[in-house]
Amino acid sequence: MSYLDHTAPLSRTGGRIFARRYPRNGLTFPAVSATTATLTLVDPLGRPLGTLPPLPPIPFHWWNDIGEVIDATRERDGIDVTILRLLRVNQPAPPGGSVTYLAEYDGPPLAGLGPAVPTTPHPLRLPWAEPGGPAKSLDWVDDVLAGYDRTATGRRQVRTWNLSSIWRIDTDRGPVWLKEVPPFMAHEGVVLAWLDRPTTPTLLGAAGHRMVLDDIPGTDRYHAPSPERQEMLADLLDIQADAVGRLPELIEIGVPTEDGFRHEAETMLPQWIDGLPADDRAVLADLVGGLADRFAALADCGVPNTLIHADFHPGNVRSDGTHRVIIDWGDSRIGHPAIDLIRMRDWPGSDKDALCEQWCAYWRRAVPGSEPERTIELIDPIVALRGALIYGMFLRSIEPSERPYHDRDVPDSLRTAIELHRMSQPA
Repeated sequence: MSYLDHTAPLSRTGGRIFARRYPRNGLTFPAVSATTATLTLVDPLGRPLGTLPPLPPIPFHWWNDIGEVIDATRERDGIDVTILRLLRVNQPAPPGGSVTYLAEYDGPPLAGLGPAVPTTPHPLRLPWAEPGGPAKSLDWVDDVLAGYDRTATGRRQVRTWNLSSIWRIDTDRGPVWLKEVPPFMAHEGVVLAWLDRPTTPTLLGAAGHRMVLDDIPGTDRYHAPSPERQEMLADLLDIQADAVGRLPELIEIGVPTEDGFRHEAETMLPQWIDGLPADDRAVLADLVGGLADRFAALADCGVPNTLIHADFHPGNVRSDGTHRVIIDWGDSRIGHPAIDLIRMRDWPGSDKDALCEQWCAYWRRAVPGSEPERTIELIDPIVALRGALIYGMFLRSIEPSERPYHDRDVPDSLRTAIELHRMSQPA
């Protein structure tokens, strides 16, 4: 999904764990202007303190990557801050532009501050975006580490936005990572505990929306060569083969399913259609209206539902050259495994034919008599339509100031679904 796949991956555990969805739909953005960031400050109780002058421009900056903003503030002003959330921007989507953040400051009084930017409570605000919220989570990390006889020696805030808060925690026995996620991704901790294998992250602790993850040596493999991408797919298929026979226990521990997809698409159709050209309206209505038949045909193909990663691409695999780990399971659910194939297939640089042949051969062996090639053909536009539904859910789940992270994602996904369905129709 766009907006979480990043072209400048973070290091260590789940670098991309914490870098979700850039570039948009796997495409490369053109060069953009730098970001000019401004911080308006509050104390740990949320009392407004004032606003710092704008920082020097940061080249090619994604708004949720706030480590550079914190470093620039420390260098210029000599203070440490914790960034809580995005307050306002001057353009419809990242990267670049003028950005104002709300930041927490707990230190001596500062001179020369401008007026504070007004802030108000919001029912959709996430715990890490509230004053005092990050401190509570860091205290919880200390408790988790104590259970492993480890002590934090340093903390660095890396990312914050509506989909995650990420901190690197250095300890006396190597780094770990704090990851916090919104409610609709809070099953990630139980999924990682269930997976518990060399090809998935090591979970040190989880409670609700919080996780502590052990470090993973290596790099995020955004630009992995084709043979390596096939190895990644083989790793995922091993997991999915195990999960096929264990779906009841996955449901019992709270892994979501895609059972409501068709109903949700039909419910959202009136909202989507209003903003489309007439030709596109007819194509989308035909796609949504035919979902029942399409899903029935998919079932007849014989490839079973299983645990899907749902954002499976090279950047969501970390490797040191010998050991691969599939990271970022927040989107995971019980669904059709072709969703993961298509995400990897469509990532720039993938050998589409090789990946599809590998996936089809696997499922033909696993389910004799199945039709995996037909499965891919049927599900292609559904995957794009599914993306629109998920982005719509993101938008319904976040406060207005952070909507620019996702405002363009629903129409982009709909255009893809419409084009794929149009191309699949007889001439």
